[in-house]
Amino acid sequence: MLLTSGSRGDVEPFAALARYASDHGHEVRLGVPDSSGVDLSGLDTVSLEVDFHRLVQAHGISPWTAVRHFRTEVGPGMRRMLAAAVRETLAFAPDLVVHHPKVLTAPAVAQSLGVPHVLVEAVPVLTPTRQFPAPGVVNRDLGRFNRLTYQAVRGAERMFRRDIDRACAQLPGGRTATVPAPAATLLPISPQLLPRPVDWPASVHLTGSWHSDAPVPELDTPVREFLQGGRYLVATFGSMASGDPLARGRAVVESARAHGLRALLLTGWGGLALPDELRSDDVLTVPALPLDAALPGAELAVHHGGAGTVHAVARAGVPHVVVPFLADQPFWGRQLHGLGLAAAPIPKRKLTAERLSAAIDDALGCHSAAERAGREIRTEHGLQTALSVLESC
Repeated sequence: MLLTSGSRGDVEPFAALARYASDHGHEVRLGVPDSSGVDLSGLDTVSLEVDFHRLVQAHGISPWTAVRHFRTEVGPGMRRMLAAAVRETLAFAPDLVVHHPKVLTAPAVAQSLGVPHVLVEAVPVLTPTRQFPAPGVVNRDLGRFNRLTYQAVRGAERMFRRDIDRACAQLPGGRTATVPAPAATLLPISPQLLPRPVDWPASVHLTGSWHSDAPVPELDTPVREFLQGGRYLVATFGSMASGDPLARGRAVVESARAHGLRALLLTGWGGLALPDELRSDDVLTVPALPLDAALPGAELAVHHGGAGTVHAVARAGVPHVVVPFLADQPFWGRQLHGLGLAAAPIPKRKLTAERLSAAIDDALGCHSAAERAGREIRTEHGLQTALSVLESC
């Protein structure tokens, strides 16, 4: 049983693992949020009864907004998701439960079934290390105090304890006071982007990214012609929908034109838009595209720094300009810059055409390093490594 929750970047790796495990003889069921935008065709899926797309469209992605709407939207959504995860896992009766950190009821239902559970950290937020602070908690290195920052992330379970208990009332015997630690922890992250910390335990596996090797879908003719029409950059902010999307679109287009580049804008969940007065043949806007199809010919990518987008851009061998919004995104921006794969990140509130133009200059100088990293990432076998770990649990 695979259980994930969140936006597209949280669902895509699990969908890739579900397909790979199924292709290798395993019976797999995938519990997912609604309206993720991920291709789930051919997979055995069940709904976890929460729609993060709708929450973002209605309320944005600000943590303060989430707090304001906790009682009416966020809290009820989490309650439905936690209960659905228990119900669907009991119905499937799997030999192994593999879960996203947000699915806080997964360890208890696995224990009730007498089977192991495996934690998946798409972002390294739960396994403490001295090497860096917990992404999304602190945005600067605290040295020997870095390990303490991971305690804040673990506070989520305390925050939702009542909801977890209510969901686990479905379990025969209810929820026990303690649950076993994960049999393993998997991080679908490339060591090219995050060298393994020396103080991680042996049960934590940095597998490489989980990426489907299925053929890239055929692109529509207008998109294909645009990609073949000269040098271009790709800009996407994924599910990030706060702030002024028109201002961001203006900054991207004006800075691209200053470098003689055309701009492919992927508008996503509404975080990027094109002002009418900037419309021209050198700009193409589409809601979404497979990044594996759009990126390989690009000069660089401007993006929010979500883990899935970070890996897609890096796998294509393309330099980054990261405009982080929240959570783990500042971490990835700093990490990529430190590795020489990206310009210094630009906080979203400081994004201007002038700053972005300077960052594009810096990013274009990262081309050789990005190409080298991309070649290495494309040789990784993250799904194979992950499945090998799961089969040994």
